[in-house]
Amino acid sequence: MNNDLTELLTSLHTEHDRAAARADDLRRQIEHLTTTLGEAEDRLAELATARKAFEEFAPDGTATQSAEQSTAYQAIVNAFNEHPAHDLRVRDLHEILGMPTDDPALNVTRSRLGRLTRQGFLTQPGRGVYRKGT
Repeated sequence: MNNDLTELLTSLHTEHDRAAARADDLRRQIEHLTTTLGEAEDRLAELATARKAFEEFAPDGTATQSAEQSTAYQAIVNAFNEHPAHDLRVRDLHEILGMPTDDPALNVTRSRLGRLTRQGFLTQPGRGVYRKGT
């Protein structure tokens, strides 16, 4: 009986050592992956910042725009060219262009108007009001 107990304890000790070694190996892998993930996230943040900076300075706003986006920007600029003396709100612009007036669509246009304002194509004489740039 004593011999069986000794074998059981030896077997448990051996299994414990294997499990502890495996846990140590996994901890090292987690530490390495955590470090690698942090480096990758830092690089993504750097690239996003660089992309944003270049998009801001792109002269015609076409740095990363699809053809559909370019068409939308062109339609907005054309609308302001057709009504140069008018101050327009987003909803007014949508009505002129025959675009949907639901909130998501208006928010996309607000974003586009902000970009066109930063690039100097438009001015913003008041909150939510846009005018053709001079």
